Amino acid sequence: MSLPKGYLDADSLDIFSKLLNSIKQRSYDAMHIQPGHKLLDLGCGPGTDTIPLGLLVGNQGQVIGADYDLAMLAEANGRAGQAGVSAWVSHQQADAASLPFDNGYFDACRSDRLFQHLPDPAQTLSEMARVTKSGGWIVAIDTDWGSLSIDADEIDIERRYARFVASSALHNGYSGRTLFRHFKRQGLTDISFQAFPITANRSLLIRQATQADRTEQEAITAGTLSIEEVRRWRGYQEQADTEGVFFASVNIMLVAGRKP
Repeated sequence: MSLPKGYLDADSLDIFSKLLNSIKQRSYDAMHIQPGHKLLDLGCGPGTDTIPLGLLVGNQGQVIGADYDLAMLAEANGRAGQAGVSAWVSHQQADAASLPFDNGYFDACRSDRLFQHLPDPAQTLSEMARVTKSGGWIVAIDTDWGSLSIDADEIDIERRYARFVASSALHNGYSGRTLFRHFKRQGLTDISFQAFPITANRSLLIRQATQADRTEQEAITAGTLSIEEVRRWRGYQEQADTEGVFFASVNIMLVAGRKP
């Protein structure tokens, strides 16, 4: 199975999970979790969220993490075993657009920066709603890469790079701003939304998040940036790091809704 656009490995996901921990905690709150609940974490990766969710539902509950990546699932199951929650926290391969679960099986479900990788997010949200009980909560976190802003003297290069990240480096790079619309069209109720600005003052974090080495080469191939422009772009970031003046920001959205 081929990797999606914008794919990050487990180590990278662990780094960003620490940065976004407060947002994750808010997503747990938005699920209205009770002991004994059944929860779905769609796009679970290496089990970053399934383990803390498992602690919230307790051993009378159930947490299922679903992902397409068998290596991620193996890592997640290993971590669940180490955490002592594997009796009620499990992970399995699944297609986000066609989930292998019964209607209304879960009390709540969530996804975390999954929709940006999906060519058909509306279908995935429909599936999340289908497998959630009436009255249950659906929560999604995603990045609006259209809000990416990197301070640079050469604004034209910066804007073309940022646009390429949102439009071409991911299947659905504007996903954060579209969540509210998708939740409304799905017919969910009691919809709430929150926006979180994420900032960085070192280029490494942004370059890792945007998979910059690969993205820059793709931008050159697409004719969005020239080799010389990429050279200058990298040089600026290195100089900004040296001077301690690098700054970038991007918005992350959290949307929650209840299934009627």
